[in-house]
Amino acid sequence: MVDEAQKIKDVQFGEELSKRYLSYAMSTIVSRSLPDVRDGLKPVHRRLMYAMRQLHLDPKNSFKKCARVVGDVIGKYHPHGDSAVYGAMVRLAQDFSVRYPLVDGQGNFGNIDGDGAAAMRYTEARLTEFAMDLMDGLNSDAVDFTDTYDGEDSEPVVMPAMVPNLLCNGSMGIAVGMATNIPPHNLSELSDALLLMIDNPDCSDEAVVRKVQGPDFPTGGMLVDSFETILNNYKQGKGNFRIRAKWITEDLGHGQYQIVVTEIPYQVIKSKLIEKIAELLLNKKLPLLNDIRDESAQDVRIVLEPKNRTVDASVLMEQLYRQTDMETKFNMNMNVLDLDGVPRVMSLKQVLHDYLIHRNNVFLRKINFRLNKINARLEILDGYLIAYLNLDEVIRIIRQEDEPKAVLMQTFKLTDNQAEAILNMKLRNLRKLDEEEIRTEHSELLEEKAGLDILVGDESKRWAAIAEEIKRIKEKYSKKTALGRRRTEIAEPPAEIEFTPEVWIEKEPITVILSQKGWIRCLKGYADLNEGFKFKDDDALAFAIHAQTTDKIVLLDNKGKFFNIAAGDIPSGRGFGQPVRLMIDLAQTDDIAAMFVYEPEARYLIASDKAYGFIVDENHILAQTRNGRKIMNVADDEVIKFCVKVTGDYVATVGENRKLLVFKAEEIPTMARGHGVLLQKYKDGNITDIQFFKGEEGFSYNRAGGISTEKELITWLGHRAQVGKLVPFGFPKNNKFFKE
Repeated sequence: MVDEAQKIKDVQFGEELSKRYLSYAMSTIVSRSLPDVRDGLKPVHRRLMYAMRQLHLDPKNSFKKCARVVGDVIGKYHPHGDSAVYGAMVRLAQDFSVRYPLVDGQGNFGNIDGDGAAAMRYTEARLTEFAMDLMDGLNSDAVDFTDTYDGEDSEPVVMPAMVPNLLCNGSMGIAVGMATNIPPHNLSELSDALLLMIDNPDCSDEAVVRKVQGPDFPTGGMLVDSFETILNNYKQGKGNFRIRAKWITEDLGHGQYQIVVTEIPYQVIKSKLIEKIAELLLNKKLPLLNDIRDESAQDVRIVLEPKNRTVDASVLMEQLYRQTDMETKFNMNMNVLDLDGVPRVMSLKQVLHDYLIHRNNVFLRKINFRLNKINARLEILDGYLIAYLNLDEVIRIIRQEDEPKAVLMQTFKLTDNQAEAILNMKLRNLRKLDEEEIRTEHSELLEEKAGLDILVGDESKRWAAIAEEIKRIKEKYSKKTALGRRRTEIAEPPAEIEFTPEVWIEKEPITVILSQKGWIRCLKGYADLNEGFKFKDDDALAFAIHAQTTDKIVLLDNKGKFFNIAAGDIPSGRGFGQPVRLMIDLAQTDDIAAMFVYEPEARYLIASDKAYGFIVDENHILAQTRNGRKIMNVADDEVIKFCVKVTGDYVATVGENRKLLVFKAEEIPTMARGHGVLLQKYKDGNITDIQFFKGEEGFSYNRAGGISTEKELITWLGHRAQVGKLVPFGFPKNNKFFKE
């Protein structure tokens, strides 16, 4: 008896842990997560297919309960949970998950809305034609078999794979330290690529990709990548594909229309997609969309109702592409087990190359299997021919000899198989021993054998025969068939659309109000700017302007800083609004000097109370942050007082001394930043008002009884920084062109 202490061995914990973890990792990679490059199946799928085949669930036979199939799989081949096996079986039956379904399901197998399948006791299944083609050759010794986990049965190591299932249906899996994600493709296009590689093994990756074109997802959609991107992805075996939903417009008459989404990207759950769009619509993140409806039945039909007839359908869809799963990216990673069972990332051409090697091996094994069958039959036929020629003697030996088999072998020089076949022949078959029939069958088999021997010895002829098989498969699943037609459209990359704020915000008219104490708010619609707005007791109106919710509101403080506020962010309601300092970083000692709506290509004259100023264009009044943008430098005793839009070629200025000066606007420099130049010279007092006008139209001002216009400018016309002349008779007493 061995002492228990002698069984204990000293090992390095880290080393032992590393070995066991590596063993676990390889088990996960090889036996669970990564597909085989030859048949594109993981062990659970392979065992599921084989179990269904053993149950004779051919396409022409009746369905059987899925519970029966799952029971056989976990009982004979795959000792894991029934939910995992049934889940794999369900996915192989879903035509929205698998490009070429391997299982023909009857009952509730889930849907594109994300609903799960019914319990396996309720559903039934059988194999599809595609699955039968995948297993074609199992009875012809085309692949190796291995013992099952309990040693009571055997299972195929790999399927013969008459079809390139790995690329046809793709695969997904997460192993230890690696993953795989292969998109499905069109079988007809893959067949073209295989035929190209048979004819020209040294063809380029580009030539192969031009045959395959790109992924072909079961849910359709549009592939919107350039050929260069697709080629690069396939050459590296990694990359991503942009997939977009497919849509059409339906004319409703009277200029009205609606958008109908007919196909959505692969692996997108339709119900969650619609929920996301509805949420964005509720939060006013889709101003161009009015409503969404799901009218899907067997096919996808998502109806999008635009806000109005003027909405551009492509712009609306571009919004959805950017904010929802109407556009997704499929991250390809062709990490598979190669012919040696080693996991590695392979290019498209490498995958097809390894598949062709597998097809060649399978084809050769099927030939050898058939040759063995022919040789065995020829041996029997030779024995039958001898028996026919010596029928009476054969009958005598069988009737009279104690050891007829040995005597037959000795008398007629028969082999053991020949003698056994003669002895096992029933009397009723004696009438079939017609020499002509035997010789006809014998010659036909010899002819077939000669042809097979040529295939075994001539590789070029063997590849020609494999090419014929591929052509038959291509014809069977051609693009003319419902199953074989290309579903994913290959489209050009979309042109980039520059979105303005109007696209993302619902455009509505508003009135923006800013009080003297710095409280800002907006009212819906265009209110009368002269009406009595309500403020706090110690507050009053500073500025009120009309705008749209999509506009940018520009604020200028009295120390020369510009700030920007999105009109859509301004609080609305019946209250007093909120302090503008919560929206911009306005210093406590500074006040707002001007507020207006941003206009592209507009130019503004900024001037201080000391009559210094310059012109600034629209590029310099937009601030990138809430800190604002410093434009004008002012002295400590100086403040910004004016921000006037340049609307003419002349400018008129007036001061507290009631001196008015008119000069050409071109005399004022355009600057990005600075203190500016003197506009009008004053001995005492400051500037009170500024007006731009066109020379031929003259300047205008309020006068008792209406508005007066001075077109004769000679009295006040001069140059910048001059003193000017007294204002015309009737000019307002407050020294402003128009009373406030």
